[in-house]
Amino acid sequence: MKSVVLAAGKGTRLRPLTDDKPKGMVEVDGKPLITHCFDRLVELGTDELIVVVGYLKEKIIDHYGDDYEGVPITYCHQREQKGLAHALLTVEEHIDDDFMLILGDNVFEANLEDVVRRQQEDRADAAFLVEEVPWEEADRYGVCDTNKYGEITDVVEKPDDPPSNLVMTGFYTFTPAIFHACHLVQPSNRGEYEISEAIDLLIQSGRTIDAIRLEGWRVDVGYPEDRDKAERRLRGDQAVEGGDGDADDRTAGESEVETEGETETESELPT
Repeated sequence: MKSVVLAAGKGTRLRPLTDDKPKGMVEVDGKPLITHCFDRLVELGTDELIVVVGYLKEKIIDHYGDDYEGVPITYCHQREQKGLAHALLTVEEHIDDDFMLILGDNVFEANLEDVVRRQQEDRADAAFLVEEVPWEEADRYGVCDTNKYGEITDVVEKPDDPPSNLVMTGFYTFTPAIFHACHLVQPSNRGEYEISEAIDLLIQSGRTIDAIRLEGWRVDVGYPEDRDKAERRLRGDQAVEGGDGDADDRTAGESEVETEGETETESELPT
């Protein structure tokens, strides 16, 4: 299964860490954020890494070259950061089967393999790693509603009245149907092409999307203090975190990946 890493963002909220490098090259525990993503994807058996680059893209390309741990790398350039759905369309010509998508500003120690396994069962058109957050925090994220079978029935981006406290994290699996949905997405009131709207279009068309509950933890590195938090987690210091998957880890659906210009609020799909 191929994998897509969104890593085009500037990381303005991570300054001064990103003054001379793209967000994905910020080091966490001695390794760039993208390396943490690559390590997880290689463990999952990916056969190609497709990386969406943009801001200071040469820093990424020069660092990784043509392969990582023997897995070939393909680079796709997002010339304008217009949202996660926009970023995903830059890889369309390279995908012809089910694939993994990870936001390049995330550090995971979690059950990603459960998401991949569900996708491979051929009963779902997509599967997402999701997590519960405090109700008062849910309106900051891409919020999911599910039925009794654990299938996602609705996705709403930063709703005023959240239908649940279950939010998308930064790891997904899709069939190529997601590209057709992305082509149909219209700009949001933020002027961005939101991945949550593309997902909602899949649901409306009758596609099955499964929610897999996060087991472990994830840190979305949007601010300097998030990098410090991720490093403490990686070093096994749970005392300061309050348990697995606490809401302060910004485990949002589209949290802050900067593929969306400088709004950086969707897990910003790190493009």
